[in-house]
Amino acid sequence: MEKKILLTHCKDAPGLISKITNICYKHQLNIIHNNEFVDNTSGHFFMRTELHGYFNDKILLDELDQALPQGVSRQLVGPNQKRIVIMVTKEAHCLGDILMKSYDGSLNVDIAAVVSNYDTLKGLTEKFDIPYHCVSHIGLDREEHEAKMLEIIDMYNADYLVLAKYMRVLTPTFVEKYHHKIINIHHSFLPAFIGAKPYQQAYDRGVKIIGATAHFVTNDLDEGPIIKQDVIPVDHNFNAQDMSQAGRDVEKNVLSKALNKVINDHVFVFRNKTVIL
Repeated sequence: MEKKILLTHCKDAPGLISKITNICYKHQLNIIHNNEFVDNTSGHFFMRTELHGYFNDKILLDELDQALPQGVSRQLVGPNQKRIVIMVTKEAHCLGDILMKSYDGSLNVDIAAVVSNYDTLKGLTEKFDIPYHCVSHIGLDREEHEAKMLEIIDMYNADYLVLAKYMRVLTPTFVEKYHHKIINIHHSFLPAFIGAKPYQQAYDRGVKIIGATAHFVTNDLDEGPIIKQDVIPVDHNFNAQDMSQAGRDVEKNVLSKALNKVINDHVFVFRNKTVIL
């Protein structure tokens, strides 16, 4: 007996839930949990179905193709750990949170390696017996540096790359290679305060809340599909440094929660948005 997750995305039409569940029943698969959503604006249907039983993947998927609207996207995923490579610069809070949650089992992820352009976080990473690679950007243009980074990253066959405060903008070539597979934490409640120094921007604007946003990376800076956001209150007593310090807990919590949703196959990417079931 196995547990698998069926992910279905297609044009909406009458009877889709019935068709999918009847095919699962025909295969004597037990539905443990099911969530669905219809985007009425675009007319698209999304469904995440947790199944238990004996699987013949090819026949099941073929029958779904025949029963569902043309162009359907359907995928069966197993319970295997997702493999990630974490990219960092110098700040430790997001990396440390992921390392600890992976260590205690609250984040079911295989951290293959940590890659950085500084050696600042090497000691922290190696405490968890995880390989750490430092690829300095000094003296290299962005393309040359990324080529060296990719030589290392590609060795690990990662399912996702996690930018845990990696403070360099990635080139379109890099982003395309890992299309919708790069998760970033931005220290702002997007779409406000895009780009560098968002806490200074927030202070200058006199905001009463600050937040963080985890999103997939695209070639539009800080404008990729949003996975998770959260905020905390601030007031006139906070300067930009105070906001930055207070925001660290929000950043690490938002990133780990977003990562948890992604690695457990709760996230559909649709156009420049996400559907999370």
